[in-house]
Amino acid sequence: MSYNSFAEYYDGLMEDARYPERCRYILDIARRFGHDMGRTLDLCCGTGSLTLELARNGVDVFGIDRSGEMLSEAMQKSIAEGRHILFAKQSMERLRLPELIDTCVCTLDSLNHLTDIGDVRSTFERLARSMKAGGMFIFDVNTVYKHREVLADNVFVMENERVFCVWQNFPREDDITDIALDFFVEENGVYTRFSEDFSERAYSGEELEKLLDEAGFDVAAVYGDLSFEPPGADEQRAVYVAVKR
Repeated sequence: MSYNSFAEYYDGLMEDARYPERCRYILDIARRFGHDMGRTLDLCCGTGSLTLELARNGVDVFGIDRSGEMLSEAMQKSIAEGRHILFAKQSMERLRLPELIDTCVCTLDSLNHLTDIGDVRSTFERLARSMKAGGMFIFDVNTVYKHREVLADNVFVMENERVFCVWQNFPREDDITDIALDFFVEENGVYTRFSEDFSERAYSGEELEKLLDEAGFDVAAVYGDLSFEPPGADEQRAVYVAVKR
C-alpha cells in the first residue's frame, strides 16, 4: 500500500486521530513501566504527525514508512518547524536499522495492513533484532470485532474543505477487509476523482501474543485504545505493550 493519492489529504481527514493525546498516552505507558524512551522509532510514521508530537516532548525519534509520498509530507512538516528528524523509506516486514533502538511505536492500525501473517512474524523478528534488551514495543491494531461488526460491508463518508472521500469496505475470509477509497477534489467547479485500494487483516490476541513470544518479546499489557483498562468485547482498537527479552 502506498497511499499515493491519500498522502496529500491524509492529515485533514485524520483529525480524529488525536495525536497530542496519543503521544501523551504513549509517554504515560512508558512511565508506568519505568521505561526510558531513549532512541525511538515511529514505525509506519505516515505524514509524521505522531513523530513530531514525540519530538516536541523531547523524545529522540525518527520515522520509517513505505510510502515516499507520506514521507515527503512528513519531511515538509518537520522542516517547517525547524526540526531535523530523520525519515527513511522502508517496509516494516523488511526492517533493517543501522543501530539498536530503545523503543518502537506503531500506531493507528498500521500492522493490520499486513494481510499475510508471515509478514507480521517477519516484522516482529526484525524489530526484535533491532532493539536493545529491555526495549519497549508499543503498538495498536484494529480488532476482529471492528472488522466484523464496524467495517463489515459498510460505507463511510469523510469530507473537509479540500476533499470529499468515500470509504467502502468489502469483507472476505480470514478477517481480511478490502478497502476502496475514492477522493473527489473540486477546482473551479470541476471535480477530479482519485482512487486508492488496499486491504487490512484483523489478528486475534492469541495470534499476536504467540508471534511476539516467538520473536523474543514478553507482553507486559494489553489495553483498550487510549485507556489503561483491558479491551472490552466491543473494543475497536487494542494497544499492546511488549518488552524485548
